[in-house]
Amino acid sequence: MATSTPGGAGQTNLGMAPNVAGLLCYVPCCIGLVFSIVVAIVEKKSRFVRFHAFQSLLLHAVAIVLGVGLNVVQIALSSVHLGAVGLLLSLVGMVVGVAFLGMAVFMMIKANGGEEFELPVIGPLARQWV
Repeated sequence: MATSTPGGAGQTNLGMAPNVAGLLCYVPCCIGLVFSIVVAIVEKKSRFVRFHAFQSLLLHAVAIVLGVGLNVVQIALSSVHLGAVGLLLSLVGMVVGVAFLGMAVFMMIKANGGEEFELPVIGPLARQWV
């Protein structure tokens, strides 16, 4: 479900346009994660930015849990001499990583457009936390 904010209207405590702040929440490589934590703590005015911060935090949490889980399974498989299956699992991990990167880019585009696009499962949870 996507709702739109007219032109990202409103003010933020961060001193930037809401659509830019929402976009920055999804930037990959820990920048978005750190920015989302800062927004979740500091931002009080813009529900739009807070929504994207919480949804980004949940998306990053899912990515981290899946990454750690895949690595644990891969290590366990290699310890019982099933390295070939572990290699296949590393390919699955790469596909999952590319999927999360694609989702982050998609959410950056939606946030920059002023939309509050809810991802399945984590979107409604983020909406409750705002």
